[in-house]
Amino acid sequence: MPTDTSPGALPVRAPLAPVPGEPVLDVVIPVFNEEKDLGPCVRRLHEHLTRTFPYPFRITVADNASTDRTPEVAAGLAAALDCVRSTRLEEKGRGRALRTVWSGSDAPVLAYMDVDLSTDLNALLPLVAPLISGHSDLAIGTRLARSSRVVRGAKREFVSRAYNLLLRSSLAARFSDAQCGFKAIRREVAERLLPLVEDTGWFFDTELLVLAERAGLRIHEVPVDWVDDPDSTVHIVKTATEDLKGVWRVGRALAVGALPLDRLARPFGDDPRDRTAVPGVDGGLARQLIGFCTVGVLSTLLHLVLYSAFRGGVGPQLANGVALLLSAVANTAANRRLTFGVRGRERAVRHQAQGLVVFAIGLALTSGSLAALTAATPDPAHGTELAVLITANLAATVLRFLLLRAWVFPERRGTDPRTSTSKEGR
Repeated sequence: MPTDTSPGALPVRAPLAPVPGEPVLDVVIPVFNEEKDLGPCVRRLHEHLTRTFPYPFRITVADNASTDRTPEVAAGLAAALDCVRSTRLEEKGRGRALRTVWSGSDAPVLAYMDVDLSTDLNALLPLVAPLISGHSDLAIGTRLARSSRVVRGAKREFVSRAYNLLLRSSLAARFSDAQCGFKAIRREVAERLLPLVEDTGWFFDTELLVLAERAGLRIHEVPVDWVDDPDSTVHIVKTATEDLKGVWRVGRALAVGALPLDRLARPFGDDPRDRTAVPGVDGGLARQLIGFCTVGVLSTLLHLVLYSAFRGGVGPQLANGVALLLSAVANTAANRRLTFGVRGRERAVRHQAQGLVVFAIGLALTSGSLAALTAATPDPAHGTELAVLITANLAATVLRFLLLRAWVFPERRGTDPRTSTSKEGR
């Protein structure tokens, strides 16, 4: 995977202040052998932006090594229309074209759309408005929202929904439509995100969105009206094969922590709900309690499942010890990232060692409770054992949280929790 060399975390989102004479929006149209459709597309888009868009704009035609008259058509449009320019790439790849143009653009909002203009242009202003206002980092058109209106064949409908289902199940994606050719991104986000995106073809969009979502960036979705282009030159089988390879590559990189996504995180306080300047309210503590309780419930369920699995073969005490050890490791790792915001591998071993000390306290409480139950009832029912374990775990929960917060993941004075822990984790 590419290595990100950009400095620091992203700044707090802020509304964009237009600079006289400079474009606020740069719309890229990547093309390959589109001499027929390019002219009508650019003229229609130019007329729509001139009539409806309240800020200066630019349209950039990115030619992907076309072998027909597309370069001449693009040059003619750039000469005839204000705010239109063209660029030529000698290698194919939609992702390569977008990366090249976006990396060199001076516009604070960068967008792209397919040359067939399948998406109704009335969705363009709603797409980029949240980026201009400072509300969101990226924006995508979605054909899968309830209010979207879509006209396309059954085969493309099935492929699109199956692909997005695959992303949800394999990469835990929460955005609804990865493939719609109608997206926008703030330039400072693109500067940090593009060096992490490896794909240069059709999977470029998906990889960009998955990494942005995993980094905690805000993705705004706009329902669109979309009409399928029957003359589309996309090869479904070849594209699907490349997409599956991309899903495997990105999933593996995320699983082993090979991507420095903490560098993309917005600073603490970007979301008003994170601010602690509310009299009488410790926002950091409240957030940590919610995370700790969520992790605690899940690790308790894991403990009970493991205990039940081991109970028949090794006896209650050993089964409890092994189950509690495994769930404790998972609990420390989950609390490290989700509750206390520590990312990266640095000091992970130390945190696990400290977590095992906390585990020993839980083991003493639960094992002691089981011993007391066995002394009172030589052959207790399995349900009774589980009830005793739940009670003992609840008794250890408060002490576990206090030890994690004060000893394992202490908050540094003078800094917010997310900033201090994310730096520690690099």
